[in-house]
Amino acid sequence: MSPVVAHDSRENADAPLLAKRILLGDPLTSHQADEQLLPKRMALPIFASDALSSVAYAPQELLMILMIGGLTFLAFSPMVAAAVVVLLIVVVLSYRQLIKAYPSGGGDYEVASKNLGEIPGVIVASALLVDYVLTVAVSIASGVDNIISAVPELDPWRVELAVGFVILIVIVNLRGVREASLVFAIPTYLFIGSVAFMIVTGLVRTLLGDAPVASSAEFTVQAEDLSQAAVILLVLRAFSSGCSALTGVEAVSNGVPAFRAPKIRNAQATLTLMGLIAICLFAGLTAVALISGVHYAENPCDLVGFDCTNPQPSLMAQVAGATFGLGSIPFYVIQAATACVLLLAANTAFNGFPLLGSVLARDGYAPKALNTRGDRLVFSNGMILLGIGAILVLVVFQARLTTLIQLYIIGVFVSFSLGQIGMVRHWRRMLRSIRSSDAHPPAKDLRAIYNGLAINSVGATLTVLVLVIVTITKFTHGAYLVFLAIPVLALLMVGVKRYYRDVEHEITIDDTTHFGSAGDVAIILVGRLQKPVIKAIDYALAARHEKTIALHIALTAEDGEELRREWAAHRIPVPLVIVDSPYRTYAQPVEHFIRQYRAQHGSSVVTVYLPQYIVGHWWESLLHNRRARRIANQLMLVHGVTITLVPWLLDSSELIYGRRSRPIPGQERAGRPVVTAHGRRVQRPAGPPDA
Repeated sequence: MSPVVAHDSRENADAPLLAKRILLGDPLTSHQADEQLLPKRMALPIFASDALSSVAYAPQELLMILMIGGLTFLAFSPMVAAAVVVLLIVVVLSYRQLIKAYPSGGGDYEVASKNLGEIPGVIVASALLVDYVLTVAVSIASGVDNIISAVPELDPWRVELAVGFVILIVIVNLRGVREASLVFAIPTYLFIGSVAFMIVTGLVRTLLGDAPVASSAEFTVQAEDLSQAAVILLVLRAFSSGCSALTGVEAVSNGVPAFRAPKIRNAQATLTLMGLIAICLFAGLTAVALISGVHYAENPCDLVGFDCTNPQPSLMAQVAGATFGLGSIPFYVIQAATACVLLLAANTAFNGFPLLGSVLARDGYAPKALNTRGDRLVFSNGMILLGIGAILVLVVFQARLTTLIQLYIIGVFVSFSLGQIGMVRHWRRMLRSIRSSDAHPPAKDLRAIYNGLAINSVGATLTVLVLVIVTITKFTHGAYLVFLAIPVLALLMVGVKRYYRDVEHEITIDDTTHFGSAGDVAIILVGRLQKPVIKAIDYALAARHEKTIALHIALTAEDGEELRREWAAHRIPVPLVIVDSPYRTYAQPVEHFIRQYRAQHGSSVVTVYLPQYIVGHWWESLLHNRRARRIANQLMLVHGVTITLVPWLLDSSELIYGRRSRPIPGQERAGRPVVTAHGRRVQRPAGPPDA
């Protein structure tokens, strides 16, 4: 009979690996890291999608808050929008200075840590981490909102859609930064082009006397009676909601290491371009919404004449419908592009969160696992953690944009404010250093320092003012949750830092620590006299310990006597010691034996050999009690004891006749262990066992 060649792959073991390769692609070597760096045209959709997409909901939130006071309050919207634009300009200019001064990727966290101290640094980091989670939640919720505006029948599946999109974006990002940029580039540029075309079309129609009219223009609003103080608070609240257009600006400063050289110049150029596009889209969309008479209420039932049993169309959908007509091809293109870019805006967080997490892990404020790159050279643990956090937020708040937006931008302006204050101190420290050293730097450098100080001073003043406004206007609407989360997270980070510091202090080498072991003994744990035990004895003898002992834990006296007879019959060249265990435990008698041995023979180094099965099927692990692992875990707590796990590969870990030796529990063995012939695995014919 000709030999039958067995397959080399192991189905059950390789199935998860194959699925991973299909989803994520082949692993990349460390030498390919430079190939993953981004040019400006690809970095824009990666780092700016959040800031650009926020123009889809920032005007909506601004107008929605003003309409609480009635339609007449829309007269405040140009002034409020102008204030948002001014703030956006100042923040963009401020972050250009930050990128130049701190290009390592730490962003506001690094600025605050180095210039304000540890506590402000971890507060900024906590605020950014919370904001990144909310960025994903708000972006996904807004994207789903726009999908439902086009297809209202999907409203009952709002949460499921949101969770599915988070999982999809996690998978895309785990494939690597470069591949993610290719996926996100087309929707981002399509959104910019289509919304810009819509704005221009709406403004041109207005100039030609054919102004677009929104579907909600005919509805009036049930306004609340407001005092003079309430009017001011309402306008400030509208401004704070409009400031959501600033979210994502800090992402470029956190992602400088991902840019191609020259990194600083490319990052600054990308930030500037992002700011210009965001300003144009935000201002233009607000203007066309006012021209077309969009009425968007916090509670749809407040719109007199609107059937509030239906979902309220988003502001973007209403403007697109007014400009191009409901159901037209441009309308669906706008909605599709908006939904895509809002969903993909979460990608900004999936770049910022892992990078910040790696910096925190490097500094000891986060688990070291966050500083580990995955197969595709991305910080995959951070991405997975962010995805889990965003899914929890979406499920808890049922993916409702109006609710989530109240939690938003608090973290952004906490980091903005402390980052800008830190930059002011940075420039002042540089000036003091120059004055104290009597140096005469070039006029160009001195001018750059003064320019940076002026820009960041204005930025600090405005961002602190906005933080106060946002806190006052949003605190009772849910923002208090963020104010609780930030200090809790900061305390956890400080605790992690203290833990790593204590461990480092504990394990640092010194000249006073002496271990002083005076012997070397091997203990082989024996259950029954079987091949795995013989293999463990062989390993122990080959290691040439000073003394080798076989130790059996006997649960019954008969069990110990039977093993003693077998041991003598097979003439095993290692002395057998039997220890009774009346309470049917294993690790404690072994530990007691080791302590007694040391008391009699001195502080010997003890190596415990534990045979362990290696199986090929997942279900086989359920059929073995894994006692060796449990004993090892307990004995590792005993000083001076090392553990050696001796693997015994069951036949199921090899291929026989192209299938497993035990395909299902209880089925006959498929054959004898395979042998290698001419480099191939073949089936040994059935017959008597080898001598």
